[in-house]
Amino acid sequence: MSIYDYSIVDRNGKEINLKRYKEKVLIIVNTATGCGFTPQYEGLEKLYKKYHDKGLEIIDIPCNQFGNQAPGTDDEIHEFCALKYNTSFDQFTKADVNGENEIPLYTYLKKQIKEDKIDGLKNKMAMKAVEKISKTTKNDGDIKWNFTKFLVDKEGKVIERYSPTYKPEDMEEDIKKII
Repeated sequence: MSIYDYSIVDRNGKEINLKRYKEKVLIIVNTATGCGFTPQYEGLEKLYKKYHDKGLEIIDIPCNQFGNQAPGTDDEIHEFCALKYNTSFDQFTKADVNGENEIPLYTYLKKQIKEDKIDGLKNKMAMKAVEKISKTTKNDGDIKWNFTKFLVDKEGKVIERYSPTYKPEDMEEDIKKII
């Protein structure tokens, strides 16, 4: 199995096979519009604008599993992101990333890299606290909160998993290495 064996549903209800992204560098991220990490949309959009022409794609999967911080319909979420953060990357339908209803793509991603890359003691402590309040983090490798980011290379290999505290702009060096 590879990342290209999976499909996800876009915000318009159309099933999209990830083969569409072959030979692209991907950031796959579970997002929320009402989270303390929501301003990361700005950093994601900057990366997208800077590297899209070189092959970067962002797959934004809203998720309401962490503190119910992604309320609203797919259209409402999209409108919020477009108006507040001027997002232009692909946004998909809201989905679960942990538990019995998690989408198969996330089952695969979590098996590839089980631990988040976290920078700094302060962020490590913050993530320990977040993990304790997360009601869906039950198994090794589970997503701990909104804005966990996976970086995938052009061959479809998952090369890194970043914690929600890891800012998108801090991923730039890793992106430059594989773009």
